Amino acid sequence: MIKQTGHADLPLHHGVVPKWLADRMMLLGTEIIQTLLLEYGKKEVLCRLSDPLWFQSLGAVLGMDWHSSGITTSVMYALKRGINSHAREFGLCICGGRGKYSRKTPEELLYLSDKTGLDGDALVRASKLCAKVDNTAVQDGFQLYQHNFILSDEGDWAVVQQGMNASLKTARRYHWCSASVRSFVENPHSGVTGESMGQILNLADASASDTRKSVLSLATEKPDRIVNEIKLISGEQLSLFDGSRNCIMPSHHEVRAEDVDLKRLGGVLAASYETQPEDFESLLLTPGLGPRTLQSLTLVSEVIYGTPSRFTDPARFSFAHGGKDGHPFPVPTRIYDESIRILGESIERSKLGYSDKSECLRRLHSTALEIERNCAPEADFDRIIAHENENSKEWGGRTCYDD
Repeated sequence: MIKQTGHADLPLHHGVVPKWLADRMMLLGTEIIQTLLLEYGKKEVLCRLSDPLWFQSLGAVLGMDWHSSGITTSVMYALKRGINSHAREFGLCICGGRGKYSRKTPEELLYLSDKTGLDGDALVRASKLCAKVDNTAVQDGFQLYQHNFILSDEGDWAVVQQGMNASLKTARRYHWCSASVRSFVENPHSGVTGESMGQILNLADASASDTRKSVLSLATEKPDRIVNEIKLISGEQLSLFDGSRNCIMPSHHEVRAEDVDLKRLGGVLAASYETQPEDFESLLLTPGLGPRTLQSLTLVSEVIYGTPSRFTDPARFSFAHGGKDGHPFPVPTRIYDESIRILGESIERSKLGYSDKSECLRRLHSTALEIERNCAPEADFDRIIAHENENSKEWGGRTCYDD
């Protein structure tokens, strides 16, 4: 069960995700979620979404800017479009969104409760408490503007919400998961991502129990006594939030070698480029599959089968399908489409009782791990970037600036 908390720096990025990428993000994101459902079930999907590092890695593998706050909005929008169109089949539905859509969450939850027989009032209360805790009890300088509530037909849920500090041009993303929440006001988060700002006030921390009791007590006191108490504690911090699963996103836009675990990336590339062409069919049972598509599928397979410790360098996953801004390289749309097609085929065959394709994706992940453990090849970062840019035109490379 993923319960860790953490934080990450998320620089604000402006601009709109182009339609050609948004549609692909919806298709591939939906297929990744569907594969997780088939392999592990609904509870695991909710736990994955509540892990800040996994979420950031998912956004990178889908072709978004690898480190920006825009991942939150674009990934949740893509997943909402894809998952909600299969809500009955998946047993999952995403409510809320950005701005005015976040305020529709209670209405959507009550509608779903009527259809499923779940306790709508309890779900609305959970949604409001998540927002109140992150906007009020944790005073870190970020004002919430996005709130997504992901609900299963079994009553389990996860929350992904984000706040903004306009003056600092940074954002903070907060993650919740009902499976790991024992109390809404004592260490409730599964993770927090955002700009590191040092000491903050966090009345939701376990060590703030006495403080919460004092606040309730002071609420019944006369105003003049409260003023005197405030003077006595002026300048002191009541409680500190210290995450244990941190994801520090740098301010620089480009992907640099130091942002990537080069040994892990080397394992991916070795599995892709050092395998002879005649071995591709035995590996993935897909005749004609080329090494560049195999590189993308290896990283996609890690998002599906990887353990939490594998997501400490989200930038690595941008080597699957690049980034819309051209970092680390333009989105290779032809490779992206092949990834969607092959993953889609594996899902359809699994539904029919054939596990050959999905088993090959699992073997692909295992192969990369085996190479990494036994050979530990370190990727030549500059050569990889140069190779991608040299072949960008052939692979249908596009960026948001092309539109």
